[in-house]
Formats: sequence, structure tokens, C-alpha cells
Amino acid sequence: MLADYFQKYEDAAVTKVAEGIERRIIHTDHLMLVVVDFYDGPTTSADPFHQHVHEQVSFMAEGEVLLWAGDEEPVHLKAGDMFAMKSDVPHTIQRLTKHVRIIDCFTPLREEFIIIDR
Repeated sequence: MLADYFQKYEDAAVTKVAEGIERRIIHTDHLMLVVVDFYDGPTTSADPFHQHVHEQVSFMAEGEVLLWAGDEEPVHLKAGDMFAMKSDVPHTIQRLTKHVRIIDCFTPLREEFIIIDR
């Protein structure tokens, strides 16, 4: 079925992660793409650090952030920039613009992100 191969942004199921933060996903059996829209910026401080067993690569589609990873100094990223996180590396961002859109890919799947009965 063709619908198994595409997802239009405007038709994608939206998960409200927190006030001003939305997530849309598409995935296969082993790979996941996640579009995260942050409408709550700019923020005055970084979000709490988090980490996960999943490997992650990300593309900055819109906006600007400061990214902290591990013990490294923060890096300023803007639209067009990319970053990668190995498994279990603590990381976080601080949003520097009103709207930030980050496109994340994860392996293995972030099962907790999958919406049942779409």
C-alpha cells in the first residue's frame, strides 16, 4: 500500500511533548525519523541533559540552538547544520530562536515515541 511509504507533514499524527513542543514520526522496522518543532523559544537556559541507548543523527531544519554533548563546550548550530550522538552520551539544547525544527533519526526505534492505533 502506497500509504506505507510516505507521510505528509500536515497529516502526520502530532504528539504534544510539552507546552510549545510537538513531535511527528515515521518509521520502518529498524529506523525512525522524528520531526520536532519547538515553538517555545528563545529559552533562557538549556533543557535538562538526557541520554538514551539509541544512536541519533539530527538535521537543523529551522532556527538556532546551543548544543551540549558529553563534557564538550556548547556549539552554536543553525539551519542546515547537523549533529550525531552515540549511544548513552548525555546531551541537551537551548533554543535561541522563537521556532526551532530539528529532524532526528534514531536506531534502534524509540519505541516510546510510537503512537498506537494511528
